[in-house]
Amino acid sequence: MGVSDCLKVEFWRSTGGMIWLALLVLLLSQVNGKGAAEASNYLVGLGSYDITGPAADVNMMGYANTEQIASGIHFRLRARTFIVAEPQGRRVAFVNLDACMASQVVTIKVLERLKARYGNLYTEQNVAISGIHTHAGPGGYLQYVVYIVTSLGFVRQSFDALVDGIEQSIIQAHENLRPGSIFVNKGELLDAGVNRSPSAYLNNPAGERSKYKYDVDKEMTLLKFVDDEWGPVGSFNWFATHGTSMSRTNSLISGDNKGAAARFMEDWFDQKSTEMSNFNISKVRELPRRVSNIIPTVHGKHHELLELAASFQSSPGKPVTRLMSVARRVRSAFRLADRPRFVSAFCQTNCGDVSPNVLGAFCIDTGLPCDFNHSTCGGKNELCYGRGPGYPDEFESTRIIGERQFKKAVELFNKATEQVKGKVDFRHTYVDFSNLEVTIPKEGAGIETAKTCPAAMGFAFAAGTTDGPGAFDFQQGDDKGNVFWRLVRNLLKKPGSEQIKCQHPKPILLDTGEMKEPYDWAPSILPVQILTIGQLVILSVPGEFSTMAGRRLRDAVKMVLTSGGTKEFDSNIHVVIAGLTNTYSQYITTFEEYQIQRYEGASTLYGPYTLSAYIQQFKTLAAALITGQTLQAGPQPPNLLGKQIGLLPPVVMDATPLGSKFGDLITDVPQSSAFKRGDLVTVSFWSACPRNDLMTEGTFALVEILQGKDTWVPAYDDDDFCLRFIWSRPAKLSTRSKATIEWRIPDLAASGVYRIRHFGAAKALLGSVKHFTGSSSAFVVA
Repeated sequence: MGVSDCLKVEFWRSTGGMIWLALLVLLLSQVNGKGAAEASNYLVGLGSYDITGPAADVNMMGYANTEQIASGIHFRLRARTFIVAEPQGRRVAFVNLDACMASQVVTIKVLERLKARYGNLYTEQNVAISGIHTHAGPGGYLQYVVYIVTSLGFVRQSFDALVDGIEQSIIQAHENLRPGSIFVNKGELLDAGVNRSPSAYLNNPAGERSKYKYDVDKEMTLLKFVDDEWGPVGSFNWFATHGTSMSRTNSLISGDNKGAAARFMEDWFDQKSTEMSNFNISKVRELPRRVSNIIPTVHGKHHELLELAASFQSSPGKPVTRLMSVARRVRSAFRLADRPRFVSAFCQTNCGDVSPNVLGAFCIDTGLPCDFNHSTCGGKNELCYGRGPGYPDEFESTRIIGERQFKKAVELFNKATEQVKGKVDFRHTYVDFSNLEVTIPKEGAGIETAKTCPAAMGFAFAAGTTDGPGAFDFQQGDDKGNVFWRLVRNLLKKPGSEQIKCQHPKPILLDTGEMKEPYDWAPSILPVQILTIGQLVILSVPGEFSTMAGRRLRDAVKMVLTSGGTKEFDSNIHVVIAGLTNTYSQYITTFEEYQIQRYEGASTLYGPYTLSAYIQQFKTLAAALITGQTLQAGPQPPNLLGKQIGLLPPVVMDATPLGSKFGDLITDVPQSSAFKRGDLVTVSFWSACPRNDLMTEGTFALVEILQGKDTWVPAYDDDDFCLRFIWSRPAKLSTRSKATIEWRIPDLAASGVYRIRHFGAAKALLGSVKHFTGSSSAFVVA
């Protein structure tokens, strides 16, 4: 496909039938508009808001790699929300985060704010907050110790960015509530995920495995939201693949493949809406460009463009207001004041053992496949890495896996005809998973009782996965442990005999559930939740279910609902798992997978019967939906916000070399330069720490195109896949820093005169923050 990262859609351009088709579309839109108004039985609202956290100094959440420190932006992160309400009845709100996972303390704070604003309209009962599992977002926003060790504890700026963005996205969705309809569709996507722990999957019963064609779930389920007046206003889908296309060495904030897919689909719809009616799409061949129609093509000969560019030299750094960064955002040009903004979310589901690195896992020293059972190379796990489809370019792998999800979503979106009908409902409760009695089938016949355990992590947890291997001598599939690491473990907390027996065959590396200093290391009280919208059933789970674990949970809930004898739930119901929702408690594998003790089994916190406990609790929720029973709230999880410890040093001040100002160029484009599509344009500026201002709903980097003789129009910003904002300082404690902006010119960039701008905010020694900007010399794209 080349380098059309920001990119295009091919539309039907047959001139002979175009006029007749336009008339037909106009007629159909009137008929369909009236039909939707008559058939709509919901109020529908969508919202979206920037949640991009600190782009400097903060450890990224996901790989637990202490050296993976944020230093710029690949593209921005967002919270996307849909609210569905019965006109005079119940409602549900679902928030999808471009974040590694949900956080209990974030959820608590968001619910507090919603209560202050809306009373009891939005509560823990009917609000779900779910993460896409990108491993390229700032960490430090969870409340339990084990999840914030690598970020030097709690990072208030990460926390605030999430809480503020989630709240604003819900407010938008609430204010956008209008009569509308919902359609559901599903289909197979075959090339966006592979099983990264096949040896564990193969330990599941052969009879069970024979019921499925693949060892990962290939089905995408999509909701299409249609406003009675304005037509389609959004889509949310669920599909299982990890957010690990970006590697453990990446330092740019990124939504990974699912965040990319969301960008692509929103841009596709925006372009489609401005160019033609949605009835005129023929086939998506490449990704949509963000600015296809708002930027006029500059006509003129090459030498005339060069002469025009030569008249615009670089501008030195100068002070500006913060609003300048917000006002110059490219997406501002797409906002239509008289209609809702299109919102598309690519949600996570049972991705526990599913990798986007679809080429397989190979040894970096020999190029040979890794050991099947332990994912090692000559006994060393740190040499075994999965390869994405763009190998060795992780950005290209991210684009490809994102594009594959995007294209499938467009296909399902355009063909969605099954209307969602029925009541809106929900059930929620908190459960203490650290000591829960579970009734399980007895081998042969009958039932028996088992128990879950306080949380603990096995030795294989430290081995990591083929998406991001660990270090030292840990291996996946280790059910023994070793003497040295046991001695190290015992310095922190030696597990008792009862805990060892309960967690068997997991050899305990960290007894996190029984570690309480300086506060809880791991959760014990977890939320379980079901949201229903007609025939759609969403199971909100606070962790990462493996493929087979997710299948068992869905089947168990579906059996309860469809055997209840109510007209609300028949065999046609669609049951989806929303992974990493409301809080986070790591992995959930099947009992059989747990015995193998690969990474996912070693990270199944509450012992071998964790999945059985979830199935038991969700069956209770499902039964309550059938009978109309109200459930007890259960034990409340702790709010540890007041106990958090953060050791990340603050920004003291920023400085530039003598004679330079913030925003001055360090490296400019060559004078009178011309570039081709596919070329990389690079400039750098004297800058300041991005933690001084996150530029929420703004941008640190901007590409502008010249319109006419003297008007610069925004073309691409740091929310575009083709533009990268890279921040660096010469030394860790240096007050000086620079911003490097890289623009890979898309295949469909208009010919014309361009320049690159940087926005930032500098902190003085006494604490005041001043915003600045600077720009490169103009150059030609021909």
